[in-house]
Amino acid sequence: MYNNLLLEQKGHINVITINRPKQLNALNKETIEELHKAIKSADEDLNTGVIILTGSGEKSFVAGADIKEFADFTIAQGGELAQKGQELLFTFIENCSKPVIAAVNGFALGGGLELAMCSHIRVASSNARMGLPEVSLGVIPGYGGTQRLAQLVGRGKANEMVFTAGIIKADEALKCGLVNYVVELDELMAKAEDIAERILNNSGTAITSVIRSVNASYIDGINGYDVEIEEFGKCFGTVDFKEGTIAFLEKRKPNFRK
Repeated sequence: MYNNLLLEQKGHINVITINRPKQLNALNKETIEELHKAIKSADEDLNTGVIILTGSGEKSFVAGADIKEFADFTIAQGGELAQKGQELLFTFIENCSKPVIAAVNGFALGGGLELAMCSHIRVASSNARMGLPEVSLGVIPGYGGTQRLAQLVGRGKANEMVFTAGIIKADEALKCGLVNYVVELDELMAKAEDIAERILNNSGTAITSVIRSVNASYIDGINGYDVEIEEFGKCFGTVDFKEGTIAFLEKRKPNFRK
């Protein structure tokens, strides 16, 4: 079904592994399209509550974009590449109704770091190395990297990382807020799955509302507080709200996924 992905359903967790080990899992056009298709399918699957993204092997999550695909592009083609990529995958993941956890194993460079940053939560292995080295090629990050990196680590640190094309280690990524956790490589998927299981204890519809509310604060012209009020109100009309409040009053754990 997919040439560059491996899919595994583990209960309510959908694990998507980018599988181009000879290319260090670099993102080419086909892989971006396959990721869109796989994530869209998981997002629409009622049996899936959380999506985990990772890379095959121990060396690389995603080592960047496949440069040979766009080395001879014109200005117009370059702009179209960035626009289509953002719409098809990076902004799409950010607005996914199910939480997406990036399990970053090894290198996450360029488009790989951008893929991790558009995910809702990031867990890194201790051997992870992260950076946006695009300026060393005479180009800039084009899949949302300049925006999301600054949002996550602050403008000054983002400028330093991008200007110098620097690559940081996992412990520094943790210190500056780029990732949520750092664990040993052999514990990476277990940690990502543990977070996923804790998420699954809670209301899926409420979590979707949280994603919409948080994202709203980063959209020009949108008042995030107003979106939060609207989403808060919507919750009162959901089955999950009824189950959650009844369970609380009955002093039992709610069952949101019957």
